[in-house]
Amino acid sequence: MSAADETPAVTETVAETVVVAETADVPPADAGQKTIWSTLSFWGAHLWVLGYAGVLGGAFTIQFAMGEFPCPLCMLQRYGMLLSTLGALFIIMQARRGTLTSTRYMQGLGMGALGAMAGALVSVRQILLHIKPGDPGYGEPVMGLHLYSWALITFYIVVLYVAVASMVSPRGIPVAPVGGVGRTISTIVIVIFMILLAANVIAIIFLEGFAWVLPDDPISYGLIDQLQGQPIPSGG
Repeated sequence: MSAADETPAVTETVAETVVVAETADVPPADAGQKTIWSTLSFWGAHLWVLGYAGVLGGAFTIQFAMGEFPCPLCMLQRYGMLLSTLGALFIIMQARRGTLTSTRYMQGLGMGALGAMAGALVSVRQILLHIKPGDPGYGEPVMGLHLYSWALITFYIVVLYVAVASMVSPRGIPVAPVGGVGRTISTIVIVIFMILLAANVIAIIFLEGFAWVLPDDPISYGLIDQLQGQPIPSGG
């Protein structure tokens, strides 16, 4: 066979490869068909969001009810939780739109794992700062552990969840309910998280005020102190 005869075959092969590459990650026609794994993974992402919503809500309760102001490391751990939860939220929103592919699912899980690992590094840093015997730690313990220790546990749980979810993919790609109570519950979870996200942005503005960083041991809201013409006090 001459080179001229081989050229059409090569061209057809290249064209087929391009078509396969372009359509490989397109949701199949039966992408909306639910399985036990797709349902569990969809609501598992919601539990992920609700879990961190509960943690952040508890942190706000301690902050406002008990007067314990978060330190810079505490806020960084909150950011790690928020970043991690954005990964789960990305998965939920894509599933609700019917555009969740295996690639996008992995991207959401990867974002969640990245946020968890970043937060875990900060938690370990804060634990090591108070590891010396006799050190009371920062803030009051909750059920025997300080908040940064509990935060580390939650970050490990997220990494474990991502590992399990990755192993059952692609048959475990979440599929959202079309309507009904399930859709309403999903919307409520999203709204709760968005409220907490906005609350944390507002909280850091009030805590820092017109400054680049928080004091090491804040005991008041820097923005209010600055607006009143007072220096930002610190308990350290």
